[in-house]
Amino acid sequence: MVRVIGAAVGDVAYAVVLGTALGIGACLLISLAPRWGAPSLARRIAPYIRDITDARGLDVSAAGLGATALTWSAFAERRLARLAGGDAALERRLHRAAWSIDPARFRGRQLAWAIAGLAAGGVAVIALVLAGRGSPALGLLPPVAAVTAALAYDTWLTRAGRARAARIEEELPTVLEFLALCLSAGEGILDSLRRVSEVGAGELTGELRGVVVAVGTGSPLSESLTRLAAGLEIPALTRAVDQLVAAIERGAPLAHVLQAQALDAREDAKRALIERAGRKEIFMLFPLVFLILPLSVLFAVFPGIFMLRLGLG
Repeated sequence: MVRVIGAAVGDVAYAVVLGTALGIGACLLISLAPRWGAPSLARRIAPYIRDITDARGLDVSAAGLGATALTWSAFAERRLARLAGGDAALERRLHRAAWSIDPARFRGRQLAWAIAGLAAGGVAVIALVLAGRGSPALGLLPPVAAVTAALAYDTWLTRAGRARAARIEEELPTVLEFLALCLSAGEGILDSLRRVSEVGAGELTGELRGVVVAVGTGSPLSESLTRLAAGLEIPALTRAVDQLVAAIERGAPLAHVLQAQALDAREDAKRALIERAGRKEIFMLFPLVFLILPLSVLFAVFPGIFMLRLGLG
């Protein structure tokens, strides 16, 4: 019975391989047909309205399989973004991680990762079946691999956002002190932000550079700072920006406000460092309890047990 099931699974594996090859070949042949491979109307008229069209859509040479693949890729990105829910939270996560892609492109890449995981799982199943180790449970391997790949790409974004937020938190006290120093020297708040953004080279100074550019294009300073804090979602930065915006609106001395916020940020950094050290200390107990202590007990007890057995013999 087991041999019959193994032979049936092997036949199914061969059928999957041959069917996949046949499907890819058929798709390639269809894409080369004149009706499917012809450029679209937008690509045909784009060179004649070059001054009002997007520069990315002027390439009329990308016809055939490339144009079809791009069209289906954009369609898949939109569908996946619609099925995954709203893009506002994802857009904030992308901004927090400083990834220069839109939510639809992220969903498209996540879909590509899932397809790659599905293909890798299918290849692994076929290899195991051909090696004679097939079982019905292997049918779960491709979907599990696809879901794992999609979650891995999302986890990558989360880790990148957390790492960048940690770097911004480390830079925050220094940047606030530099701003307070510039304000104490007689500069205005916008000139201080411009000076810090030009001199600095960190993550937070890059965000301040974007605030200066936004103010230069007509956006209010308070609104730009609030948008910055809302996009990064860092408690220390949000608190500092709220105090700074309140001081700007009420006419309070900005230098003292920034110095107080810098002191609070350093205290928060010390508190976070102490908490991290406490967690690391707890983690260090695991090898002590589960590795070193059992070995010590074994070395202390085993000679006595051996001597007792030797005496009883």
